[in-house]
Amino acid sequence: MSYTPTATPQTFQEQPKDNRKVIYGILISALLLTWGYILYDKSQTKELIAGKDTQIVSVSTAKDSILQEYNLASAKLDSMAGTNVKLEGALAEKNSDIIKLKQNINGILKKKNATDSELKQAKEMIAELNGKIDNLFADLEKAKAENKQLTATNTQLNTDKQQLSAEKQAISENLAATDAAKKNVEDLASTLHASNLAIAAINVKNSGKEKETTTAKRADLLRFSFDLDENRVAPSGNKQIYVSVIGPDGKAISNGTTFTTRDAGEKSYTEKIEVMYEQGKRKNVSFDWKQAGANYQIGDYKIQIYHNGFKIGEGTKTLKKGGLFS
Repeated sequence: MSYTPTATPQTFQEQPKDNRKVIYGILISALLLTWGYILYDKSQTKELIAGKDTQIVSVSTAKDSILQEYNLASAKLDSMAGTNVKLEGALAEKNSDIIKLKQNINGILKKKNATDSELKQAKEMIAELNGKIDNLFADLEKAKAENKQLTATNTQLNTDKQQLSAEKQAISENLAATDAAKKNVEDLASTLHASNLAIAAINVKNSGKEKETTTAKRADLLRFSFDLDENRVAPSGNKQIYVSVIGPDGKAISNGTTFTTRDAGEKSYTEKIEVMYEQGKRKNVSFDWKQAGANYQIGDYKIQIYHNGFKIGEGTKTLKKGGLFS
């Protein structure tokens, strides 16, 4: 026998379904997702900021490194400022190129937001700058060495010049001395010499007849004669011969005229005779001298003959006191 259960009717009221748990779950899940996203985004932002900071630090470090290299290059260039080598020609052109290159590098390094490409370009230009500075420094050292050599050469040349000047001065002085000595020799050699000096006291009669005398009171004039010997140095021409007559009282008989001697300075003379002399030939000279305003004195009359300031002849004539019938 089968048994079929029979439903027993029950009386109850169906309760409404509660969805708050679901909503709460959804809200919590959304909140968790939001916080997770925020945390993730914050993490990403930190990483990005850290990356940017790293990049900025890297760029700043690179720029500082480049700036340091540039400062070292500039310092090297400044060290050459004290050189006394004048920048001319090729050196001036090289220096101009360096200045332009420095300006280009400065333009990049002064930028606040210089790019990697610009910094790389600046680094390459600094390397080029160092090369140009080293090249200019080598050229300057070479120029300094050349200047030193030129200075030494100039010093030697100045020494040689001074020595040559001293030698020239000595030669000039020697030549002047030689010339003076030559002129002195020629002067001495051209001085004429008197020989065969003769002095006669002449008595002149009323008739004009002349007679030689030895007494003072009868002497009317003194006649001098002498030869100017041949001289192959003295040129032909008019020669001035000075005759100084010194009386028995030891005084020169003169009207106040003087001439210059080589050894005694100024000397009074009695007569000046103009003689036309021919080079290399003997010349006889004769002239009369009459004492003015007084009779001849008893005693010795000394006669001195001068040419060219030198005494060239000398003689004496003695006049005696005459007798009763002399």
